[in-house]
Amino acid sequence: MTAVAAIGASERVADCTDRFQTFLDQEVAPIEEELAQQGAGTASRPQFDELGRMHPAVWEARRQVQRRAGALGLYAPHNSVSAGGRGFNRVEMHHVEEFVYRRSGLGLGLAALAWTEGPNPAIEHCSPTMREQYLQPLIAGEITAAFCNTEPSVGSDVLAMSTHATRDSDDWIINGKKAWITNSHFADVLQVVAVTEPGARTRSLSMFLVDANAPGVTRGRDLPTMMADGLTGTLEFNDVRVPAENVVGEIGDGFALAMSWINWRRLCRGGMCAGWGAWLLERALDYTQQRTSGGEPIAAQQAVQHMLANMDADIYQARATSLVAQAELDELGPFAIPMHSDAPRLISLVKVINDEAFFRVADTAVQVRGAMGLMQDSPEEKLFRVARNLRIPAGTSEIQRNGIARGLLKRRAA
Repeated sequence: MTAVAAIGASERVADCTDRFQTFLDQEVAPIEEELAQQGAGTASRPQFDELGRMHPAVWEARRQVQRRAGALGLYAPHNSVSAGGRGFNRVEMHHVEEFVYRRSGLGLGLAALAWTEGPNPAIEHCSPTMREQYLQPLIAGEITAAFCNTEPSVGSDVLAMSTHATRDSDDWIINGKKAWITNSHFADVLQVVAVTEPGARTRSLSMFLVDANAPGVTRGRDLPTMMADGLTGTLEFNDVRVPAENVVGEIGDGFALAMSWINWRRLCRGGMCAGWGAWLLERALDYTQQRTSGGEPIAAQQAVQHMLANMDADIYQARATSLVAQAELDELGPFAIPMHSDAPRLISLVKVINDEAFFRVADTAVQVRGAMGLMQDSPEEKLFRVARNLRIPAGTSEIQRNGIARGLLKRRAA
């Protein structure tokens, strides 16, 4: 094992990945086989209902995997022990995420590890009542969530959002619209970021936990994206009343909590891209040794060898960046509030380097296969679309470069 590969590869990581392998083989595989017989599509290529949403059978198969993973303590190892997770740090989670993405490919096994619909670092700041009502069931995989930050006209500039919450005695009344929300169609609880003190800059926002079926909450239309997953949509809040105990953290903490959620997703890019990248490279190696041209495998051609080498270089460099940066972040506290001044730069480095390296890997994986790589919903074509998508959510590549530059300038000024 190389020095970089060994970073954070603790005994409990080995135990977790061993348990994941058993779980994927013994519990996920039968669910996947059963789903394949229903004619509802697959985890990566679901059919849709009449409203354009993920087919109920595919959604339920995902939910079975999540609930079973939660029951085994595999679903949310990133959450703290006090919240019911396993307290894995970011480097440990990189190894777990990389393992699951590499072994699952585009299969149903990806649902076994909490994604945007699962528990996250921000929600741990909720009240004791909300821990019992929402956090513990989320960690157990019994319910799902949606993070409601982006609006129809507001993306990266979160301080420009218009969704607002006004105090009414001990309650808060929320009004506004959110868009591009993953899991908006199915979520049980919504993490809603809203303006509570206009003009207070980073203290202007607060985060609320809202029952997705509460009066005044409307699940809007599906927004069909290049991901073609039937999971992205809009939400509208019309005089939605929530009690004070549903506030996450304190009033005014919304920006910091939203960034905690966003930074969690940014850091998960490391394991995701390393795992999927390795999976694509393995497929490319197999294909180039089997596909022949002029009577010999195309792997013998220097042009093809260079493509394979480029894939390997991108995967290795991005993976090394992730492990080294996250090791530094584990020392600083990746989700501390307030954040260490060096943390935003490191987080942005992980995201932009992985997003852009994985895009090159996926693009080359398509190129290696020639015309076959263009087949719709082939693993290579699907992951090419995923890779293109990754460069926008949780902060565009341009926003990451802004953050990196700010970090460099702050260090120079200091």
